[in-house]
Amino acid sequence: MSAGIGNWGGGYVTDIAYLPGYYRHQSPLHLNLACLLGGVAGIDIGPDTRLTCLELGCGQGFGALMLAACNPAWQVFGVDFNPAHIAAARDLAAEAGIANAQFLEADVAAVNDDPAWRDLPEADVVTLHGLWSWVGDGARAGIVRVLGEKLRPGGIAYVSYNALPAWQGALGMQRLLLEAGTRAGGSSDRQVAAGWELVRTLAAAKAAHLNDSSLVQALTQRGERTHLAYLAHEYMNAAWRPCFHADVVRALAPAKLDWVASAHLLENFTPLMLGEEARAALLQSDPMIRELVKDMFLIRSLRQDVFVRGARRLSNVERDAALAEVMLALQCEEAQFVWEFEVPAGQARFEREFFGPVVSALAAAPQRVDALLGLPGLPRRDNPGELVGMLVGSQQALPVLGPPTAPDPHVQRLNRAAAKRFLRPDNFDIGMALATSGTGSPLPCAMLDVYIADRLQTDGMTAAASWARDLGPGQPPEELARLREFIERVLAERAPVWRRLGVLPPAAAAAM
Repeated sequence: MSAGIGNWGGGYVTDIAYLPGYYRHQSPLHLNLACLLGGVAGIDIGPDTRLTCLELGCGQGFGALMLAACNPAWQVFGVDFNPAHIAAARDLAAEAGIANAQFLEADVAAVNDDPAWRDLPEADVVTLHGLWSWVGDGARAGIVRVLGEKLRPGGIAYVSYNALPAWQGALGMQRLLLEAGTRAGGSSDRQVAAGWELVRTLAAAKAAHLNDSSLVQALTQRGERTHLAYLAHEYMNAAWRPCFHADVVRALAPAKLDWVASAHLLENFTPLMLGEEARAALLQSDPMIRELVKDMFLIRSLRQDVFVRGARRLSNVERDAALAEVMLALQCEEAQFVWEFEVPAGQARFEREFFGPVVSALAAAPQRVDALLGLPGLPRRDNPGELVGMLVGSQQALPVLGPPTAPDPHVQRLNRAAAKRFLRPDNFDIGMALATSGTGSPLPCAMLDVYIADRLQTDGMTAAASWARDLGPGQPPEELARLREFIERVLAERAPVWRRLGVLPPAAAAAM
């Protein structure tokens, strides 16, 4: 079985490592914003706050290490039951010299019996990405116990899972992958490859349940360009099952968790998610009914739910005052800012009269929301939730703790180690991040960005043609030319952002 020799994984894929990656929704800064947009008090999170963060199912620990490197006053703990993952995370922490991150090999299904769990401190934030839908009942019960015992009162929990009813049409596809792959034998990546071949064959033959679901079509298209290791961990676990939101809320109730918001910030703005007729059905105030109605319309594979252990409701005045204190950083250049983008309800547009001065101010330096709302000439100044939700929700701005500082040695070493360890010719576009200094927030990016930023830091100059040859050995001249042009575009559009947000020294300092 794919779970490995002796089936110690209990049906969970263990013979190949989960891909490294960074998921912005697990950042405590981002989760705090989600709470505020949900009208609930977040956590005390400032430049001098000493947070304790716990990630369950941390994989190779890249995300946990990013948060630790950007926030040296925090204590970050990662837990995974796969010893290969924990060994890789510890090695990366040692190579980068990060002492405020610790990694524990432990199984949530054995939380009652393993004394290692008792030694973990109380956490301000607990996150689990890619775990709840992929483990069995014993592990889910262990997760609830950990959340009840280790998440402090008022603390935030992030739980992502494959959502019903959207996955309803894709249940057959996953079972086809699992059954065909398991019978094909071999390692998990070989199994999922065999399963995908059968899915492709049946889809081409117009199998009804592979062609009638838009989610299935989107998943199969994504599968064609996704790494086999990711697909194996996504689909080849024996306990895999998607969930209704209401069932997850009920399952976490024994840990005294209250659902407060979606970590996908735009989903908290119903007019962006549902059309006018659908919104008319949302006459009830029951939040579980509202979320179920949304889920009946939205074709999305993943829910990203935010819970608080003891939610404290805020008045509108209190919420707006808290949002006004948030500091934002623009994560693109002003010329690359996207003013229109697709949302489930249609087209979302940034009002240029309002957001134009805001974007220009952020392009110069990170700013607090109250300062942005105080800019001269704005047509209105009374809705910090719209400003924060749209900018951060569209993934064009980040919440930060303070202005950037000169790159810290630990930040530089982690970025360098990530480029050295994880870059391969077939993974230039996977979601990673660059550690920053001063802001408290990793900067989400593609794997290729990690390499280019490291080369700039190491070489002290741009050498796109040489870097293209290093990245594409043996490629024909026309392919190398295309790669060089792409690198040059990244340098033009992204390097100024890296210098503005504490990844690299400012241009003047770099030239000295």
